[in-house]
Amino acid sequence: MITVAGKPFDVTTLESAFERASVQNQLLAQMSQSGVNYAFGDLTLLKFELNMRSEIVNAAYALNDSRLNFSDFHNARCNPRYWDRTANGGFSLKRGADSAAAINDIFINGGRYATECATAMMVVYYKALLAVYGAKLFNATFPQIYLMNWIIREPLLYQVGLPEKVEDMLLGDRGYFMNYDVNPQTPQWQGENVIVLPNGLYYGHGIGITTADEIIASLNENRRRNATHAAFFTDTAARPDFKRLAGKQTAGDAVPAASTGTLVWKPFPPPIGAV
Repeated sequence: MITVAGKPFDVTTLESAFERASVQNQLLAQMSQSGVNYAFGDLTLLKFELNMRSEIVNAAYALNDSRLNFSDFHNARCNPRYWDRTANGGFSLKRGADSAAAINDIFINGGRYATECATAMMVVYYKALLAVYGAKLFNATFPQIYLMNWIIREPLLYQVGLPEKVEDMLLGDRGYFMNYDVNPQTPQWQGENVIVLPNGLYYGHGIGITTADEIIASLNENRRRNATHAAFFTDTAARPDFKRLAGKQTAGDAVPAASTGTLVWKPFPPPIGAV
């Protein structure tokens, strides 16, 4: 169910604001038919989450079409016009570079980039926020960006690195396929971060847009010899703090960039031998 300001919300009063088959209307149906109470302080917060989730879905489709290459962190690469590649395979926004232009460049010149699935998820979130905020607020909010994984977190995106068990997997959620028996020679296939899309599909960088069965089959091809565990979709989801993000848009206030700085890693160890 959906409640707004503590009262049950009639979704029919909002459905006409969106196209009939839109992600927003699909979400309204998912939430209203659920046994979970999706509570919002006011209608603005509900609309923001619907639109933000829709833009996460749009960004996932766009990144899939961008020709962004898949690689592990050893072989990650980026466009030096906007990004500096760090020693651990992350991408740090170049000093003086325009944040919005740098994120858009990944979608325009994806062939100049290569990274793994966790980084791709962060790119999706930034692109969605750029679409919702607009370039001016986005640049003010994110004057520094460091793309890698969940270890370095922007304050506004802290929650996307903290998946929790959920009863409903909603459109725009970040889910995870676990490959428990991964081949140690291909550790990049220990699992697949995905964005939940309509029609039973998922976007996972390196695999593309496909079904759960296809993702599981791909991961199963990268298991250790004599593996006994098949890959599986977990019952956890990661979601940004939509209410906090909405507050920043409403107030038009920028938030400070992540203060953690660039993570310093030790050199990569040599690949593990085959088992």
